[in-house]
Amino acid sequence: MDKQNAVYTLTNECHDCYKCVRECHVKAIKIENGHASVIPEKCIACGACVKACPAGAKRVRCDINKAKQLILDKKEVYVSLAPSWRASFENSAEKMIALLKQLGFKDVSETALGAQEVSIKTAELLNNSEKGLFISSACPVIVDFIRLYMPEFTKCITPIGSPLMTHSKLLKKTYGDDIAIVFIGPCIGKKNEVNYSGLFDVALTFEELRMWFNDEIIDISKVAKDSRNHFVPESAYEGTLYPIDGGMNQTIRKSGVNDNVQLLEVCGLKSLERALQNLDIEKLDKTIFIEALACEGGCVGGPCISSEKAGIVMVSDILTKEKKREEIPKTPQVVVDYKIEPKKVVNSNYPIEDILQALKRIGKHSVDDELNCGGCGYATCRDMAAALLSGEAETSMCVSYMRKIAVRKAAAMIRCMPAAVVMVDNNMNILEANDSFMKMFTGDMYEIFKARPDGMTGAAIDRIVDFSDIFKTILKTGKDLHKERFPVKNRLFDISAFTIEENEIVGAVITDVTQTETNREKISQKAHEVISKNISIVQEIACLLGEHMVETETLLSSIANDYDDKEE
Repeated sequence: MDKQNAVYTLTNECHDCYKCVRECHVKAIKIENGHASVIPEKCIACGACVKACPAGAKRVRCDINKAKQLILDKKEVYVSLAPSWRASFENSAEKMIALLKQLGFKDVSETALGAQEVSIKTAELLNNSEKGLFISSACPVIVDFIRLYMPEFTKCITPIGSPLMTHSKLLKKTYGDDIAIVFIGPCIGKKNEVNYSGLFDVALTFEELRMWFNDEIIDISKVAKDSRNHFVPESAYEGTLYPIDGGMNQTIRKSGVNDNVQLLEVCGLKSLERALQNLDIEKLDKTIFIEALACEGGCVGGPCISSEKAGIVMVSDILTKEKKREEIPKTPQVVVDYKIEPKKVVNSNYPIEDILQALKRIGKHSVDDELNCGGCGYATCRDMAAALLSGEAETSMCVSYMRKIAVRKAAAMIRCMPAAVVMVDNNMNILEANDSFMKMFTGDMYEIFKARPDGMTGAAIDRIVDFSDIFKTILKTGKDLHKERFPVKNRLFDISAFTIEENEIVGAVITDVTQTETNREKISQKAHEVISKNISIVQEIACLLGEHMVETETLLSSIANDYDDKEE
């Protein structure tokens, strides 16, 4: 567990479901000892694993204490509040500001102010371009995805800081460079943006904000709005549309763009990858701008939006609260120059011989064995094999392989057991029977059943044994039974019958104890004979000893009497 990363794993809570591997678009997950951990240098902090984890083992780094420390240091700490707050909280602006001030913040400003400046600068950039591809820099997850996994398109990212960077610079320009800034929004990626921007201090999620309210025992419902509270230095206008799909393009259109410029929206990493696949930038004869967002539906679909609202309601709330202004400035007040360098994640390209060898480790000896079922989290068996070679996966992740191993072990164990083993379904047909069972109960039919590929599978149990009622009873009651020395014709059996699947499948282990019981009776009889004989001998010895003792006593008494007479 590494809490320095934006996303980390609670190892003890992690179960081997591999859902995080399946959902992670860049496969930044390593499986070790059955537990999943995030690979920091590969992670883009999209939060897909956090949303997908059924056990809640994937966690977002909590930075509340960092924010508290800024306030304790008696700095003037301002909040940069993401415009998607309206989708997450029911509060009015006045009440939201009052709540944040109770936590100790100096004042609250809207990140959307920075978004407006970014749109103005982007429109200016697009209008001055004759052709080419431009990708928005607003989403930190998209920026990291491109520079790490599609580095050839890094040069297409607009060289303009994100709305948060721009807003932070605007706040410092207004209130001084010595203020501290805490961003609050639905995005995990902003926790990474802190590290390379240097313009703000801490990034919190809406979920962290709710935790903070609970820690301070603030009852949101009882905090009254104060009409004196308002966003500083002013309320945002069209910038509040940024968190919805297409919101940025709407603000760019309002800023004014040439007819040669095409504005497109792409949400989701897979969609962006498909959109850029096989694209030759040099062949573009027009200017294309892509508003790219990692979360489907925009920021309102962020991993930490912390809202139970329906998606359409969240979008409606954003649209409803938009304030319109008569005229949008032609030039921005603040611009953050932002140069992004590619940092390609290099995955090892293993030779086919190594891949085939790794496939054999998971029981894939031919192409037909490669199911590509995706149970391990990887799209294909060969992707899984590459992950095995990289040390990021384990053979136990292959469900089909582990099932084969389990079946083989069980089959070998059953086959080699000297006792008879049988499994029966709820139709009283045999599902599985070992060789000992066939020898014990099929008689002359043994060779026929043994020659069949499926052995006794499908045979009616009541035609094979005379105690099929035991199986019926267990299927009905679900209770296990143990019959000792159970008589069947001229034989005795020790039968242990048990439930495998309740009301569906039962099994039994049967031991022929006829010979054992016969031997036991013979031994008992011989023992009784020996005991009787020993008693007889003992009694005879006792009689002889008794007679001898009487004769001895008489003789000694006579000698003693003779000796006494002589003394007198």
